[in-house]
Amino acid sequence: MAGTVKAHSGFNANDDAGVLYKAMKGIGTDEDSILKLLTSRSNAQRQQIKAAYKTLHGKDLVDHLKSELGGKFETLIVALLSPPIKYDVTCLRDAIKGAGTDEKVLIEILASRAANEVNEIKSLYKREYDDDLEKDVTGDTGGHFQRMLVILLQASREQGIKEDLIQSDAQTLFTAGEQKYGTDEGQFITLLGNRSAAHLRRVFEEYRKLSGYEIEESIQRETSGSLRDVLLAVVKCARSVPAYFAESLYNAMKGAGTEDQTLMRIMVSRSEVDMLNIRAEFRKMFATSLHKMIQGDTSGDYRKALLLLCGGDDA
Repeated sequence: MAGTVKAHSGFNANDDAGVLYKAMKGIGTDEDSILKLLTSRSNAQRQQIKAAYKTLHGKDLVDHLKSELGGKFETLIVALLSPPIKYDVTCLRDAIKGAGTDEKVLIEILASRAANEVNEIKSLYKREYDDDLEKDVTGDTGGHFQRMLVILLQASREQGIKEDLIQSDAQTLFTAGEQKYGTDEGQFITLLGNRSAAHLRRVFEEYRKLSGYEIEESIQRETSGSLRDVLLAVVKCARSVPAYFAESLYNAMKGAGTEDQTLMRIMVSRSEVDMLNIRAEFRKMFATSLHKMIQGDTSGDYRKALLLLCGGDDA
């Protein structure tokens, strides 16, 4: 897995803090310098720049940027300055505490993050808000959807492939869905929530032989609403996390109007993780490049910064 944003060699936090200060000093702001600098530094380096900024200029860098920038560009730049786990925690908190729950955010983060990341998210959430993330999630969701999220929050997925269970797991899913009048959602939840990704990929192959369907088709038919969305996300992430994000990015931009929150969240949180892989999957799946789609769907400094995070065109 490879990201598009790498640590900058010859990095000097004090110099960078100076460049940013100069970009905001006086009348008018030099947005170009700000976006070019921040998209070409790793998140760890950005944290050092924030510390240097405070020491040298006696101001909080994020507050200063907020007073100078506006709109989506500001939101994106502020997101880049948040440490990755802190960013996930903030997104989850906003999803739960806003007006109405943003299920999409809960699903995207909890289905795609590794077990160690989920555990870090839970403990930082507790430290930041003195609340229990699981309690907040269960207070805001219900039914089978809630049960699946709680399993994902346990972050205790099994390791490796259990050869002796592949056949019976596929049969369990088949019996719980296609073969039954009414669906046994509990079986889907337990199996998809607890087996390793590598094991699930083998189960999906077996399931196709057994039922004649891809597991995604069966989930589409047998479930609905938020439960369907979370089960599909878990299946897609088990197959390929970059492909899951490529599809999410495509869906955020394909209709009339762009889902900017989703677009930003993925571009920021994956830029150092697997953005190159996401780009490759995007190209394969949608016969256009992520770069082209961002170009057509966004504008101004916001577009420029997103394109730098994207890191190139796979035309």
